[in-house]
Amino acid sequence: MVSTSASLMAALRAARSLALHDWCIGAGAVRSLVWDTLHGHACPSAPEDIDVVYYDARACPAQDAQLEARLRATIPTMRWEVTNQAHVHEWFASTLGQTVAPFSSLKEGIATWPEYATCVGVYVNEDDSIGIVAPYGLDDLFNLRVRHNPTRASLDTYRQRVHDKRFQERWPRLSISME
Repeated sequence: MVSTSASLMAALRAARSLALHDWCIGAGAVRSLVWDTLHGHACPSAPEDIDVVYYDARACPAQDAQLEARLRATIPTMRWEVTNQAHVHEWFASTLGQTVAPFSSLKEGIATWPEYATCVGVYVNEDDSIGIVAPYGLDDLFNLRVRHNPTRASLDTYRQRVHDKRFQERWPRLSISME
């Protein structure tokens, strides 16, 4: 599915050009592609944004904005969001007032996203082969199952996301747990 999506492959190649060591595009861009395909949607959902996540404990937090600017210069029609998972704990402290432990890897960061089906990222190697980061596997994603991942997101946050993102409206075959 990924290799046949011209827009996602273009985004992956642009992200690859940043020469990050440990990275992927994840969350909605991947989830929506899979669910659109499994629902037989002729017109794919336009992603709200392209989440490029990476892990580099040595990078300064300002690097994310610089990387986003480079991606916008490469493909200005995409809404890019770049996040170094090594600094997410700082965002939790400054934005939410929560103290959380820093992540030790990209995979650990992805494993905290609010729904198990969304805890998936893809990257493209130099030979254009596709790699996958999926801490919980791909079963929920491909079985059209939406379940709360309580690792970092509260149940209320999860429920609000399911509502705001209109999952059931966009993909009526989903099985959505509200627990």
